[in-house]
Amino acid sequence: MVKKSELPPCPIAVTIGLIGSKWKLLILRELILAGPIRFGALHRALPGVSKKVLTESLRALKTDGLLVRTVLPGKPAPVEYALSPLGQGLLPLFDAMAAWGEAYRRALD
Repeated sequence: MVKKSELPPCPIAVTIGLIGSKWKLLILRELILAGPIRFGALHRALPGVSKKVLTESLRALKTDGLLVRTVLPGKPAPVEYALSPLGQGLLPLFDAMAAWGEAYRRALD
């Protein structure tokens, strides 16, 4: 996890730094909508993302404490990703983004 001293002083910049990439936002959206999800299902849910970028984004989200990675029993060992308690704190932000997106769509009609 990132050290507090390494974070920018602006809280908005902190948030953008953690979730500001296209793929991180979409990964978090899928975890919010689908709940715990395995790598293959997540890859299928995000057309256009390479396995490399998906893996890097998942690692970064895990390192930042926003998701948890659980190795399930089996061979090969399946892996499941879910929001961490810290990541669940993003739910109001995503609700607000969805509401704003809907309002924007309506404004264009």
